[in-house]
Amino acid sequence: MLQDPKSEYGARLEALQQSQSHLDRRHKMLGGVNLAIALVGVVVLGWTMDLRSVSILWVLVPGAALAISATIHARVLRARRKGDRAIAFYRRSLARLEDRWMGMGETGEHFLDPAHPYSRDLDLFGKGSLFELLCTARTGAGEKVLAQWLLSPATVEEIHARHAAVSDLRPRLELREDLAALGEDVRSKVHPDVLASWAEAAPVLKSTLARIVGFALAGVWLFSIVAWFGWGWWELAIASSALNLFFNSRFSERVQEIVPDLGVLASPEGRKLPSTEDVARDLAVLAVVLERLEPERFSAPKLVDLQAALKVGGLLPSRAIAKLGRLVDYMESRRNPVVGVLDPLIFWSLQIAFAIDAWRTRYGPSIRGWLAAVGEMEALCALAAYSYEHPADTLPEFVPQEQGLFEAKDFAHPLLPEAKAIRNDLTLGGDLRLIIISGPNMAGKSTLIRAVGINAVLAQSGAPVRAKRLIMSPLAVAASICVLDSLQGGISRFYAEITRLKLITELTRGALPVLFLLDELLNGTNSHDRRIGAEGLVKSLVEHGGIGLVTTHDLALARMVDQLGPRAVNFHFEDHLEDGQLHFDYKLTPGVVQTSNALKLMRSIGLEV
Repeated sequence: MLQDPKSEYGARLEALQQSQSHLDRRHKMLGGVNLAIALVGVVVLGWTMDLRSVSILWVLVPGAALAISATIHARVLRARRKGDRAIAFYRRSLARLEDRWMGMGETGEHFLDPAHPYSRDLDLFGKGSLFELLCTARTGAGEKVLAQWLLSPATVEEIHARHAAVSDLRPRLELREDLAALGEDVRSKVHPDVLASWAEAAPVLKSTLARIVGFALAGVWLFSIVAWFGWGWWELAIASSALNLFFNSRFSERVQEIVPDLGVLASPEGRKLPSTEDVARDLAVLAVVLERLEPERFSAPKLVDLQAALKVGGLLPSRAIAKLGRLVDYMESRRNPVVGVLDPLIFWSLQIAFAIDAWRTRYGPSIRGWLAAVGEMEALCALAAYSYEHPADTLPEFVPQEQGLFEAKDFAHPLLPEAKAIRNDLTLGGDLRLIIISGPNMAGKSTLIRAVGINAVLAQSGAPVRAKRLIMSPLAVAASICVLDSLQGGISRFYAEITRLKLITELTRGALPVLFLLDELLNGTNSHDRRIGAEGLVKSLVEHGGIGLVTTHDLALARMVDQLGPRAVNFHFEDHLEDGQLHFDYKLTPGVVQTSNALKLMRSIGLEV
């Protein structure tokens, strides 16, 4: 049985902090030891130089002791850095449980598409978003997969496969800790498609003979320098230098395609690719994630298949990527002034370019598959972490209902603190196609339809939902809740809203029934046009198989149920005034609201109305 996540996190955090205190003491002690040994070494050196009869080899004793002490110290420092990352992991985890997580994680704003049917309206990306709450991925591939799952519904078969994987990963807290703590404390920044395109680029340097000749010419040049200083053969040095400069110039353009100056890569299409620092960071993170996932034993079929996809001909991808990471490190050494001067004569960049090109030829075709597998693994780990931290959230049930179904018991918005969220029941489907929700300002209308939408998104991504039970059919979610005007584009809010509504109506022609969520429908026009437009739009959505919710302040829109008959019902939220303060119960109640609080709110802040 799983332990309470908050207690488990707290206990592990305390143990790590105690271990870190011990490592801190060892770090300070070893620092002092290193200093003492170094001072002894200086004394021994002075002693041997003062007493010529004493061998200088005595200096090797403190030198060897310092080397051993420094090695132990380096191991302690690595352990401290890993401990710091593990502590940060549990602090972030506790922050999520204590609702202090907003602004602490990856917001995923670059995945936000204003034209998407629901991503902005349901707060999928940005500060305090669903993506920030869920995302624990360290690679760009993991972030991309998680974003794609939130933006596109999966098939029921795939959802069930993800459910099994989440259940398998849910208790594996050590795995999630290791993925966060291993390697350097960096997140990948390179887009996975860009990195894969770089790895799959066509070979630029194909000649093995040229590589061998380069090694030979570099060796001859180094010998010529020795001969110049040793025997005065300057002619050989001049001739060798001229030959090497000529040889290097024959390959300089092709080398620039692989190992460019200033650390900037260019794709065959001329698109600017990431800097070498970003490539090295991405590869280092990816290699660490792969190395940790490779030996793990899974039972869920999806996880077993993903793990199998990581192996190509028995090759462990972490080792291949680590090899490329070392080549990138060698490439960075060109910034050393000495290496920069000698580079055209000893072909440092040329040999690195040959090695990188050879790596791309051998392993490049596999890296896209590695990125995809790691991305899915990280996305599943993110959903498993959410499931572990929210044990009351349940996995949804799916039914093959062609007419559309959304039946939720005790559901709430997953971005609200659990202790404060008010739960409601809601059923859409069968004969009932539309619920019109009226109510005063701040009563919870917008939050409720967002809760419906975001739970539908979670359900169709394979994640648990904030509900005691959720039964639904596959649905195409579409929302008009957070529609913004555009000063630069010259678009009013009303025009932006009707453009979104056009998109929603077009979705009804697709294969899935549409779950439409419309907040304050057509609020930007007069009441006459709003009533006629809203009635026509909603009737069209329902007749094309859609199910949905509409919120409104305009009680005239509540009369739409008269036209749709049993296919539509009215619900409302209420408020009451107590001791001069407005209070809301946030409970969905049948019928049309009979009160308004606009004037009460205006007067409560001192407006004379």
